[in-house]
Amino acid sequence: MKYAVSALAALLAFIFHGHDQPASLIEQFALLGVVINQNTLQSVYTGFNTVFQQAYDGAATILRQLAVIVPSSTRQEEYKWLGQFPGLREWIGERVVKDLSVDGFVIKNRDFEATVAVDRNDIEDDTIGLYRPMIEQLGESAKQHPDELIFDLLVKGFAANGFDGVPFFSLSHPNGELPAWSNTGVDVLSATAYETARSQMMSMVNEEGRPLRIIPDMLIVPPQLEATARNILRADLTTNGETNIWKDSADLLVAPELAANPTYWFLADLKHAAKPFIFQNRRDPQFVAKVNPDDENVFMRREYVYGVDYRGNAGYGLPHLVFGSTGGV
Repeated sequence: MKYAVSALAALLAFIFHGHDQPASLIEQFALLGVVINQNTLQSVYTGFNTVFQQAYDGAATILRQLAVIVPSSTRQEEYKWLGQFPGLREWIGERVVKDLSVDGFVIKNRDFEATVAVDRNDIEDDTIGLYRPMIEQLGESAKQHPDELIFDLLVKGFAANGFDGVPFFSLSHPNGELPAWSNTGVDVLSATAYETARSQMMSMVNEEGRPLRIIPDMLIVPPQLEATARNILRADLTTNGETNIWKDSADLLVAPELAANPTYWFLADLKHAAKPFIFQNRRDPQFVAKVNPDDENVFMRREYVYGVDYRGNAGYGLPHLVFGSTGGV
C-alpha cells in the first residue's frame, strides 16, 4: 500500500540524510502521521535548530568592519586602553611608560532574545513547514542584531558620551595640552563636505603632536543619500563636467538602519586593528526550546516555544576613526 510522505517525515529525511538516525522513526511519521512524544519533539527541535543555524551562518553582517569584537567573561568590561596612542621614540635613558591606570570606559553586558510559539495542532496536523521562514528569520536576526546596536550608536553619537567624557561626535575632544579636535559637522553631504571631513580626519594628531595616519575608506549613508554618495565616489565626472578626483577614494555602505535619519552621514577609517566601536560578546546566540508537557505554555496554551538569546553589548571605541554629520539638522 502506497502512502504520501508527511512534511515532517520529509524534513527528517533531509536533515538526517547520511547520518545514523534510524529509518523507523521517519517511517513512523510517514505511515501513522505525527504522534507527539519526546522523540517527535526532539526531532522537531533538531530540524528547527538546523534551519536556524543555516540561516545564522549565511546572514550578511558588517559588524567586523565597524567594531572590535571583544570576548567578555563577566557582567561588564573596562577599557582602559581607549585614548592611548603611544608612538615610538628614540630610547634615551629609561622607557616612558604610558599610564593606563586611570578610570576606563565601562561597557555593561545586556541580555537579548527573540521567541516564537508553535501551536501543538500544527505539529499533530503535520504543518510545521509553515514555520520554516520564521525560524530562518530568527537565525538572520540573531546574526545581524549586533549590526543594529552599532548603527544605533552611530545615530546617538551626537549626544551620547564616549570614553573622553564628551559626545562621541564632538567639536571639542580633549587632546592633552594640544588644542581640542573635532570629528563632527552639520554640512549636507556633497563633494565639498566629503573633502572637508576627509581632510579633517587626516589632519588629526595624538597628544604628542604625531599624526594618527588616519585615511578614511568608508562612507556610510542612509538610503536617501545613496545617489549623492554614488556620485561622489563612483562618477567619472562632476556635475560641472570636470574629472571627479574623489572617484574610488572610499567604499560605500548604504545602511537601511539609518533611514529614520535621512540627512545623517558618516566617514570612517576601518583599516586599523582598533575600530570606532566595540562589540562585547559574553555568550553566543543559542537556539533553545520550552516543550515539556508541564511547562505553562504547553499546558495552558498548547504552544511549544522556541527562541534565541545571547548576552553582550556594543559601545563606543575610538572617535578618531569616524566623522559624523547631521546634514544640517
